[in-house]
Amino acid sequence: MGYHLAGMPMDPGMILGMALIVLGLGAALYGLVPKRSRESKEVSSRVRVRALDDAPIRTQHVLLLIVMAIAVTIDIMKPTALAFVAPGAAHEYGLRSPANPDGRISVVWLPFSGITGTVLGSWLWGWLGDRIGRRASIMFAGLLFVTTSICGTMPSFTWNVVMCLAMGIGAGGMLPITATLLAETIPARHRGWLMVLVGGDIAAAYVITSWLAAELTPTFSWRVLWLIGLPTGLLFLALNRWIPESPRFLLAQGRHAEAEAVMARYGATAVERDATASKDPVAPVPSAPAPSFSARHGLLGLLRGGLLGPTAAITVLSVGVGLTTYGFQQWVPTHLAQLGFSDVNSAYMVRNATMLGIPLTILTAWMYGRVGSRPTLISLSGLTGLTLLAFVSFGDSLAGNERMLSLLLIVPLSGVSSVAAAISAYAAEVYPTTMRSRGAGLAAGMTKAGGVLVLAFALAAATVPSLATTALIGAIPLLCAALAFAWLAPETKSRRLEDISEDLLAARD
Repeated sequence: MGYHLAGMPMDPGMILGMALIVLGLGAALYGLVPKRSRESKEVSSRVRVRALDDAPIRTQHVLLLIVMAIAVTIDIMKPTALAFVAPGAAHEYGLRSPANPDGRISVVWLPFSGITGTVLGSWLWGWLGDRIGRRASIMFAGLLFVTTSICGTMPSFTWNVVMCLAMGIGAGGMLPITATLLAETIPARHRGWLMVLVGGDIAAAYVITSWLAAELTPTFSWRVLWLIGLPTGLLFLALNRWIPESPRFLLAQGRHAEAEAVMARYGATAVERDATASKDPVAPVPSAPAPSFSARHGLLGLLRGGLLGPTAAITVLSVGVGLTTYGFQQWVPTHLAQLGFSDVNSAYMVRNATMLGIPLTILTAWMYGRVGSRPTLISLSGLTGLTLLAFVSFGDSLAGNERMLSLLLIVPLSGVSSVAAAISAYAAEVYPTTMRSRGAGLAAGMTKAGGVLVLAFALAAATVPSLATTALIGAIPLLCAALAFAWLAPETKSRRLEDISEDLLAARD
């Protein structure tokens, strides 16, 4: 039948299997929730983790970075597959698409559902990371990767949309949880640039997904791109053997023995706050005990006191990244066609600009670690915003200057992914341990919120906006973000996480 399942009924065995999956996920989540310790609040206010900033990176650090890079690649492959799934799904279900403009239902519902899921997943996983732990959240995401692979067996398009939402929820939180775990494990002087490198591992996911699509879909149809979530999800779960729990999270939970075991492997030590003040000349002596926020404050805790400024800057920049990624980038092929370029020339121009993403990510990582987080984010967001304004200024006249157009495309097509990696790293550094995961989740969710707006616009069957309009929509928040970071955001370069959060929390009302 060519794996054509549209219109087939769902038998009782399939319905029972889906119900068991839901029950199993609930049981697994219950088993991952740690017991709260009465000592956790007291411990989190007294204990400081010293990351041995002057020590070299250990083998355990390198292994963790490799494992997390693989995990991020597997994670990004999920939403990336949407672009390759949509044409086959549109053909099988007779959906409205560029190849079938007379379809009753738009194929855009599929990516819209998936991207909406990633927004919800980023926020949900941010809360889970602070509640059940970084490693436990990563493990539960792996379970969702495996179970949502059944999307490839759904006969109806409605069930495909539902399962795509669930897939997005599972995939949406991996990057912020990864950034949180790395921030709390890697020594401070290496932390920033290594986090940016791991977070920028997007090109590998696109290469692998496109290769699998080219090799497998001609034989097994578009459905195989969902079904490969089973083996990749199992690989993801197997990698958890080499993923530790964050020692800072364990200490905040009062789980001293587990924290000490992890710290012994990674060359970290825990000291009392008073001991740190007296023995460590680098650490500031707090005039008063630093406040401790807990998971009960929710996302509103990110807006309290001195955290309000960094949260505002992070949110504005994240929205700008999302609008540029899912607005300007998504419609670039359409705009190039409107400017008179052939499909072949458009594809080469987009490919050449995108291939420069890897060296740009390396440059961003170097700047983040060498120059500092604030200058890097201000420079990248400002440069990207100004480049987009160039498209607003020149507009359709760029059709007569292919070289200029190709050069201008490099920054918004490649540079914005580097901005996304940098903002993810920054959000994982600036918040206190008890809400660090939620802060990273907020940043990740807002970068995808722009995609929800763009796809909602497409579902409304409105006219595709012009090149200048999409560029302006992305430029405004990016330029505002550059100003916000210059004014409101602290520097995090080579600073202990506890020092950063203490300074911000000390600025509370």
